Amino acid sequence: MLRVLDLRQSDVDPRSLMPRAALDVDHAIALVKPTIDDIAARGYAAVLDACEKFDGVRPAHLRVPETMLQHALLDLDPRVREGLEEAIRRVRMVHEDQRRTDIVTEVAQGGTVTERFIPVDRVGLYVPGGRAVYPSSVVMNVVPALVAGVTSFAVASPPQKDFGGLPHPTILAACALLGVHEVYAVGGAQAVAMLAYGVALPDGSRCEPVHMVTGPGNVYVTAAKRMLKGRIGIDSEAGPTEIAILADDTANASFVAADLISQAEHDVIAASLLVTTSETLARDVESQLSVQVAATKHRGRIEEALSGPQSGIVLVRDLTQGIDVVNAYAAEHLEIHTEHARQVATRIRNAGAVFIGDWSPVSLGDYIAGSNHVLPTGGCACHSSGLSVQTFLKGVHFIDYTEVALKEVAEHVVTLATAEDLPGHAAAVSVRLS
Repeated sequence: MLRVLDLRQSDVDPRSLMPRAALDVDHAIALVKPTIDDIAARGYAAVLDACEKFDGVRPAHLRVPETMLQHALLDLDPRVREGLEEAIRRVRMVHEDQRRTDIVTEVAQGGTVTERFIPVDRVGLYVPGGRAVYPSSVVMNVVPALVAGVTSFAVASPPQKDFGGLPHPTILAACALLGVHEVYAVGGAQAVAMLAYGVALPDGSRCEPVHMVTGPGNVYVTAAKRMLKGRIGIDSEAGPTEIAILADDTANASFVAADLISQAEHDVIAASLLVTTSETLARDVESQLSVQVAATKHRGRIEEALSGPQSGIVLVRDLTQGIDVVNAYAAEHLEIHTEHARQVATRIRNAGAVFIGDWSPVSLGDYIAGSNHVLPTGGCACHSSGLSVQTFLKGVHFIDYTEVALKEVAEHVVTLATAEDLPGHAAAVSVRLS
């Protein structure tokens, strides 16, 4: 089922060899641009037309009535509510520890630079609703925004035919649990455009434009985020989900197979990668996959993902090469199934999140570990982080010098400005000292 790539005799940079899902965002931009331009020009009517065209339903209301949010919460399965409440509690705990305080640096007597962390004024939080329902993404987006101090935000999630043009009721219930009142039944690129430009609503209210859009989505959501970046800030350009597992001959083949399947069920282009020093483990995992996949609900989707070019087994000669390979791959999710897994994890530099040992599967992080599941994909973990409180904060420097402190360094400013042939810069200091 999984193709095998043998790197045991290779010293080639693994970045050029590793399996990766194809994602043509530039092509998708060409497809979504007419919709985005239409929404910029026609607003509300264009959003409705896009919902009907792409989701097959024309919502009666773009903004979900408050009563529907409360009804969804009242109707929520008590066990699901309990799970969401525990997820919220743990995610809040982790993210509250990310809070940053103002930093005051006295550079010289009478001269200070203060860095203050100021929340983004207004954010749009996107929650997917395609092949699966993601109330967990509501938690992962909303909690860090709340902890950061964001006071104005809107959630957008695709309208569903089966629910009268509203987002899935579990998503609405999660919003209600978190005290989110502004929720829109809009998905895809049209949601990003609506959040970026704002639209007037028939009742005289508005979906005000946001300053940032966060949250995962399909290639069209990613294309819209790229196209509108600058008008809005974005968290990242999310690609297909991916898991890499670094394992040696001590790994449990049943656990490894189950975890590869867990990410493959997201999408036919999801990536599942096993990097191992053990041919025996590779064979055992293949055997386990044939058994476990046959028993899964989404068998067709999983088989296509596991057999696709983005998935595979990579054989490495030793653990050092394996660590080099997974650092080069920079997976969204990386599991460590080796002897001394915690020690091995300290050698990982590039991953969205690292899951250590038999009892820390990616599924735990997807829901309730307390970590955030909105993570960099497509190798971006080599330079980017997952969603956090910091995503919603701007570090702003406040410079406060006295006359004496300025005079002390004035000559340096004039000299450097002159060296750069910027006499106006020099004069802005000199005029104060004349």
